[in-house]
Amino acid sequence: MSEDIIAALKENVIQGRKTADDEGIDEDLVGPAVIELTNAALENNIPPDQIIMNGLTAGMEVVGEKFSAKEYYIPDMLASADAVGAAMDILKPHLEASNVETKGKFGIVTVKGDIHDIGKNIVAILLKGAGYDVYDLGIDIPTDKIVEFVKNEKPAYLGLSALLTTTMVAMGEVIDALNAAGVRDQVKVLIGGAAVSEDYAKEIGADFYCVDGFDAVKKLDALKAA
Repeated sequence: MSEDIIAALKENVIQGRKTADDEGIDEDLVGPAVIELTNAALENNIPPDQIIMNGLTAGMEVVGEKFSAKEYYIPDMLASADAVGAAMDILKPHLEASNVETKGKFGIVTVKGDIHDIGKNIVAILLKGAGYDVYDLGIDIPTDKIVEFVKNEKPAYLGLSALLTTTMVAMGEVIDALNAAGVRDQVKVLIGGAAVSEDYAKEIGADFYCVDGFDAVKKLDALKAA
């Protein structure tokens, strides 16, 4: 029974079905979807960490493979990511109650002057689904607010997003400000967005450049495994 629920949960993540009323990639798929199956898994006493790893994360890994192979497009990925985000909202109090440790606190933000948030939101959802405790600071956030967050909340990771060449310079300003505040060494900084690159990450002293949310999860997991 438990294995059937987890298998169905994984498949519905792949199909991008958040509720039973949603159509998936396969229009013939009917029945309970991610929200209903997540609740069913909890009712059947399946541990939250197993729900995440074997259902949600396993499903999103397939979605990532399909997206990389151009079998899925952005709307398909967004549907799956949205379903996973809804499941994580259901699971959060159960994770806290069972003292399941997250993979680390992750702050994510679109830097000052930039109001684009689609990419940031996708990364945040994927990181939640992968087991990270994500704090989304929002868009157009001043550098001093980001530094204040790092000083007060002490995240292990900080993700900076920018879409434009005119706003990506704020990423370097954030890293300089973290250095000036004496907290740069306590946080790994990841950058991403259409305007940035691996070379730019090295130029400003970021720890990682991430092509997309799937790349961010892979790099963070590899870092933890090292």
